[in-house]
Amino acid sequence: MLHLIPVPAHRFALRIAYRIRAIVRQRTGVSRDGVSVIARDFDGQILLVRHSYGPDFWYFVGGGIDRGETPEDAARRELREEVGCEISALKQIGTIDETLSGAAHTAHIFSGVVNDVPKADGREILEARFFPTHSLPEPLSPRTRARLELWRQRAD
Repeated sequence: MLHLIPVPAHRFALRIAYRIRAIVRQRTGVSRDGVSVIARDFDGQILLVRHSYGPDFWYFVGGGIDRGETPEDAARRELREEVGCEISALKQIGTIDETLSGAAHTAHIFSGVVNDVPKADGREILEARFFPTHSLPEPLSPRTRARLELWRQRAD
């Protein structure tokens, strides 16, 4: 149904929702758990995305865990929704406890292999690309850097 909304209106709504979510977190101190997916291609490059809302950083695919959803299911769903990719060999590599807009938050970090070409939807995701680990784009978000460090420590 969201695909029926014109792209500029959809992006505007995402920016407003992003701000409202931050205010709600600040006032309530509540944030739902989330996932981040460190997706690799067969060459070992990692997938990063830029959003149409929020700070202009590069991030891993991710998002909130819906009620009744497992973290693994959320990781698979977010990858499909954000870039249209399926993932194999999905493995949880750890969790990171952090603060989002003043609220405690647990991020479940996953790694796996993607054999698809990521497609930015032009609405939520402006750009989605694989990058060699020795040549990552800037600016990376601080949270992306923390997840990358965890992945490097736990990589097989």
